Amino acid sequence: MADRSELSREYRTRGWWRDQTLADDIARHAAERPGAAAFITENDRISWRDYDDASDNLAGVMVAAGLQPGERVAVQLPDTAAVHIAFVGLEKAGLVAVGIGARAGEREVRYLLGRTNATGLITHAEHRGRVVADDFDSLRSDAPKLRHHVVIPEKLIDPGVTVDGAALAPAPQDTWRGRKLGPDELWLVNSTSGTTGLPKCVMHHQNRWYYFHRIAEDVGGLRDDDIVLAAVPAPFGFGQWTSHFTPTLLGAPTVVMERFNASKALELIERERVTVLCAVSTQFILMLNAPDIDRYDLSSLRVMFTGGEMIPYERARDFERRTGATVLNFYGSNESGFATATTLRDPEEKRLRTAGRVQPGTELRLYEDGVDVTASGRGQPGSRGPAISFGYFDDPAANAELFTPDGFVMHADEVTLDDEGYLTVVGRKSDIIIRGGKNISAPYVEDEVGAHPAVALAAAVPSPDPVFGERVCVYVELTAGQALELEELVAFLRARGISSEYLPERLVVMEELPRSSGGKLAKGSLREDASSRFGAGR
Repeated sequence: MADRSELSREYRTRGWWRDQTLADDIARHAAERPGAAAFITENDRISWRDYDDASDNLAGVMVAAGLQPGERVAVQLPDTAAVHIAFVGLEKAGLVAVGIGARAGEREVRYLLGRTNATGLITHAEHRGRVVADDFDSLRSDAPKLRHHVVIPEKLIDPGVTVDGAALAPAPQDTWRGRKLGPDELWLVNSTSGTTGLPKCVMHHQNRWYYFHRIAEDVGGLRDDDIVLAAVPAPFGFGQWTSHFTPTLLGAPTVVMERFNASKALELIERERVTVLCAVSTQFILMLNAPDIDRYDLSSLRVMFTGGEMIPYERARDFERRTGATVLNFYGSNESGFATATTLRDPEEKRLRTAGRVQPGTELRLYEDGVDVTASGRGQPGSRGPAISFGYFDDPAANAELFTPDGFVMHADEVTLDDEGYLTVVGRKSDIIIRGGKNISAPYVEDEVGAHPAVALAAAVPSPDPVFGERVCVYVELTAGQALELEELVAFLRARGISSEYLPERLVVMEELPRSSGGKLAKGSLREDASSRFGAGR
């Protein structure tokens, strides 16, 4: 495999990478059309000038607070313009953002702060009803390098950013303009569920998302007069390109929602004449199921991007016929970017029943037990190209499993490739549950459930669901004389600070969980039972 400098030159020559960063694009938009909207919310508009000024102000405050280039600063903010301002402000100050989901539980927050050695945390004064400053000192027990709590005001163009409870004047721009991160440097660390344990931390550089944008621009026919509604939270991979990168690179406004609501999304599409919708399957299905959908004029929609799971064919076709939008899909991961994509040029059956084909710049191979079996047309996919990440933060063992020796990123599925090169997911290699596009580690759920005093043994498997695709179903053996209800188990896990997406939604108590001949849990039979027991939307 070519070394990184050779790849960088090749990717730039082909136009897949570049020398600029998002901060440069935002400054250009602010100069050329300062009053045009960069972000649109239910009640507000944030202009390109506001975006540039607010991120400048934050960068200056971070420098004035003494944070040094390359330090990591966690960001936990709702999915509004605030999170984007924070990411860009950190970029300008030469600091690496650690993206934490707005709904992450206390356990996950503490883990990510400690795992990344974060030295700062950016929030609003209150987060989900709690005063963050009241908990800040206790966070240091899990994150000993954490020094600064930075509070961004709710009114984003207000310059009143505080650090450790005190207002701090930003450092002059000439003292930090040279600190801006480059497009090939570590820029963001975010979390991914992986297949075991607590989240892994994926390392991103901006150029991988620039390449992703270039492909999205081509397959979806994107234009600078588009209006984008991005429904996926910004800290995660899908959210990065749909709300942080592609609209800014186009110079198009992004409609954002603090928390997804199907009826509100429909209202915003009509009100703002949205042309591009970016949503996981669960979100567009909830929109289709909204009782008031017929009230709204959705005819402005031209294309919808989805991903993170296989598209439910019937519902995607319903969405196309109701709105007139073309549904497109990317197959990939937080670690890989994308491996394949469908395009406007593909026939309906291929767009909605497959994950598309490899796009220019990306290579795909199929493996079986580490052996290249691409010619067979079936195996575990690995991809390589301009979209792949740096891998996992400070985790050489996990990186050894993620990357092949020649730099292909392994995916967690079993797939087929047909004679025309279209990829179809036919199975799953890893022990994960995909709920609403979110990967959930089954072993992690099992470990947490197993901590309940009534539980002797636990197994977590996916159970089918017509809206979320899969829900978390837990099978348990109980200790002698014990009983357990789902509500009691969920309350126990909430008290342990577990993020909400890991909470079991279905509970089956068995006298004895099935074992294979080798004595291991027979999770295959439990998956079959869950499919039978909860199938057809029951």
